[in-house]
Amino acid sequence: MQTQPQSTTLYDADFYAWTQQQAERLRSRKLDQLDIENLAEEIESLGRQEQRELENRLGVLLGHLLKWHYQPQRRSGSWFATIREQRRRILRHLKANPSLKPYFAEAIAEGYEDGLDLFTRETGLNPDELPQSCPFSVEQIFEEVIEFPEPPSQPTSRKPLKL
Repeated sequence: MQTQPQSTTLYDADFYAWTQQQAERLRSRKLDQLDIENLAEEIESLGRQEQRELENRLGVLLGHLLKWHYQPQRRSGSWFATIREQRRRILRHLKANPSLKPYFAEAIAEGYEDGLDLFTRETGLNPDELPQSCPFSVEQIFEEVIEFPEPPSQPTSRKPLKL
């Protein structure tokens, strides 16, 4: 099967129209008219997007865990909510994409770099004073109990949340 010149031109000129054309050709089983090379690249790109989604969510989570651990006096409900939300979204993402699990250690390393940037941007503190590789185990990233911060003047009656 050869790439059709018209498809390549359409791919470059109007990506959306190209996607619709390729979908229609697949549905109608006109396999000999598919733009195989560009289809393969786009499918690979979709997989890379799933990896980036995991890395991005880990970056946000790890940045907030760093703030939580290194600035306990500034803990807030917003940080608490972000930690819970990112944990939940990462677990859902891994459930929907179980083949990403072998990539998880690398994703943590990539995400940690972004987490350091988030920490620096939001605290103004020097990232060189923090560990340069992720100091949290997978268990700490997902299972460590993070308690909702109560205002200092009120006694706490909440039970810790376990995710």
